[in-house]
Amino acid sequence: MFYAKNLPTWERIVRVVGAALMALCAWHFRSGPVGIIFGVSAAVTVLTGLVGFCPMCALAGRRLDAKTKARP
Repeated sequence: MFYAKNLPTWERIVRVVGAALMALCAWHFRSGPVGIIFGVSAAVTVLTGLVGFCPMCALAGRRLDAKTKARP
């Protein structure tokens, strides 16, 4: 693997649910720049949630401990 996951499972689930809500906001505001901002934010958030790696968390030095990595 090229990266080490730095998001616990519970946070990955929250990110995917939050991305779905942002996508709904993007659909609601689809005719303006706010919709584009929500759409791009939703795409990035769901990507980090599904992959389990957040580049900004990595820049801050966030890592998962061994106990969290062992959990499915």
